[in-house]
Amino acid sequence: MANVGFVGLGIMGHPMAGHLIDAGHTLYLYDIKPVPAELTGKGGIACANATEVAKNTDIIITMVPDTPHVGAALFGEGGIAAGLTPGKIVVDMSSIAPVETKEYARKINELGCDYLDAPVSGGEVGAKAASLTIMVGGPEAAFETVKPLFEKMGKNITLVGGNGDGQTTKVANQIIVALNILAVSEALLFASKAGADPAKVRQALMGGFANSRILEVHGERIVKRTFAPGFRIELHQKDLNLALNGARQLQMALPATAVAQQLFSAVAAQGGAALDHSALVKALELLAGHTVAPDA
Repeated sequence: MANVGFVGLGIMGHPMAGHLIDAGHTLYLYDIKPVPAELTGKGGIACANATEVAKNTDIIITMVPDTPHVGAALFGEGGIAAGLTPGKIVVDMSSIAPVETKEYARKINELGCDYLDAPVSGGEVGAKAASLTIMVGGPEAAFETVKPLFEKMGKNITLVGGNGDGQTTKVANQIIVALNILAVSEALLFASKAGADPAKVRQALMGGFANSRILEVHGERIVKRTFAPGFRIELHQKDLNLALNGARQLQMALPATAVAQQLFSAVAAQGGAALDHSALVKALELLAGHTVAPDA
């Protein structure tokens, strides 16, 4: 069993860290908010800062909201870098910019440590069920060392390439998810305004070529009007910003991604930034003057 550090214990990090404790690992924990009592009650050790976490562990995981937060967790005052010694492994499981990821990896490598970028897909549901998809960039030896920990948090775990490639894969994932939510939203809205029962339409489509995990999970949210967040619109906006900024750097167009981002922005402008990303349908409903189903 390993001594593992975990920095960032929010909606995703909390259950992920809990699975590692349940597996018998000793976890040193830090968050800008108080460490959840559930984790310390199971044996997790709360630390005063991320430096203390790094000093006491060989593998340090970060799970924080955005690129600047990772930079602060690694290199800010009381950050992880100050507690590193050669041979340790830093694993960032946040979803952040690939370019900055490569720079963070370079700085950690200069301290004699390995770096893995290992963003996840599956949201709160996947974090709680330990069924996350984990996309990893970094050296193979470090990946093999950390893989037993990944297996306690996820199911589909892939080393896709070098540092930055994990984050690039996550951005690609978020493009696909956003456009699938848009497609399901348009289809169910069309069916509903045409007079069909959207719940029955969804059920029929799940038996054909249009079936998808998005239709199954988010289609149900749209029909039942259950928009409590599994993955907030504001976080998906952040991920699509990474996609669109990356596209500009690569001198390419992502027109459908840009449309999805504008629709997310429309929902956020109406106070929906903290809703589940399936609430993208609300922007389309506004344009159509019709809702897929009555709000609960």
